[in-house]
Amino acid sequence: MEMDGSKRVFQRLGPPSSQQQQGDNNSNNNRQPKVCIHWRAGRCNRFPCPFLHRESQGPPPPHHQQQGNNGMSSSSSKRPHGFYENDNNNRGGMRRNPNFNNTWGRSGGAAVVRKTEKVCNYWVKGNCTYGDTCRYLHSWTTGDCFTLLSQLEGHKKVVTGIALPSGSDKLYSGSTDKTVRVWDCQSGQCAGVVDFDGEVGCMLSEGPWIFVGITNLVKAWNTQTATDLSLNGPVGQVYALVVGNDMLLAGTEDGILAWKYNGSTNNFDPIRALTGHTHHVVSLVVGANRLYSGSMDNSIRVWNLETFQCLQILTDHTSVVMSVLCWDQFLLSCSLDKTIKVWAANESGNLEVTYTHQEERGLLALCGMHDSEAKPVLLCSCNDNTIRVYDLPSFSERGKIFSKEGVRRIEIGPAGLFFTGDESGQVRVWKWSTESSTSTS
Repeated sequence: MEMDGSKRVFQRLGPPSSQQQQGDNNSNNNRQPKVCIHWRAGRCNRFPCPFLHRESQGPPPPHHQQQGNNGMSSSSSKRPHGFYENDNNNRGGMRRNPNFNNTWGRSGGAAVVRKTEKVCNYWVKGNCTYGDTCRYLHSWTTGDCFTLLSQLEGHKKVVTGIALPSGSDKLYSGSTDKTVRVWDCQSGQCAGVVDFDGEVGCMLSEGPWIFVGITNLVKAWNTQTATDLSLNGPVGQVYALVVGNDMLLAGTEDGILAWKYNGSTNNFDPIRALTGHTHHVVSLVVGANRLYSGSMDNSIRVWNLETFQCLQILTDHTSVVMSVLCWDQFLLSCSLDKTIKVWAANESGNLEVTYTHQEERGLLALCGMHDSEAKPVLLCSCNDNTIRVYDLPSFSERGKIFSKEGVRRIEIGPAGLFFTGDESGQVRVWKWSTESSTSTS
């Protein structure tokens, strides 16, 4: 996000003052007067002042009209939003949908005009004097889809994991500052800090369990029994964790590891290592008895969770695959190559790209959820400190969330809540606005 409040352009078109008309009699120059910056700040003491003591009524300045060149295009966009739920009953892989080409990326309505919005840097610091007349945003969101409930401060570095165990009144967040912080959900206050020897690379909650991926280790906590376990085996940083087929799977610098819980020993036994990626595995998702792994080698691998065999290698991305997500019979992936790709099974059962959504910056994370009207939406964190919110499957933009720095984690909570963690160390709590949810046709 470019906070451009410190680079305001004060020249605005307006009717010329009498002083300037007289000064321009010897010239054919039709330059328009400037608004007095000291008047705007409430401290002009010049009389008469050669500049306007009012806002112009003319059209916006060229600088404002051209801001789209720095971010999203100001031209019409026909990109729609769309996305489905994972079908866990489909055990044979993704089904072929003969109509999958008919809905992705089609909004079915008028084109959406996309504008470049910027958060006012002075508003962020609490000292903007322009109020409602400021041309920059005095809000962390657009679209009126959601409400910011709380900002949790404490981490010193990137937030890499957020977990809310079932039945718990505590929220857990992990960071590369080598800590996990425990937050009281009622007060929003930090209730405890757990220190580690290595950076926290990811977190996962499954039932009462919390799993924390750190350097060369996965920690497992049971919030109901206070069980504290250490899962050895990873080499280097653990970047991703997921549960599937009663197994815990971890994406690491050296590939993928799998553990299974042993009730007799109250521990997790290592059962398999999945090798094939040539670089760090940074994203994992399970859907329909398949494991999908995204890597810094720019590929996605599809694994059978019963045989642990690699079934397919997807190589359409040209940079790091940062996040993978299952939705109905589709796989969605995002990359630093500035694209979100939608994959569907063809007649032979192999995945192929059926739709590509292009962003202007690299993508960091995906999260699928439902809005307050139970409509599917996709949250996409971009490398410009924003989260784009899209309806699915149309990819029509619903709104944006702005952040101080890039958002690395988006996690779904109960009752319309969701959580974001960014590179500055801030954790935010959001809620979908019931009255502002819009329908798509």
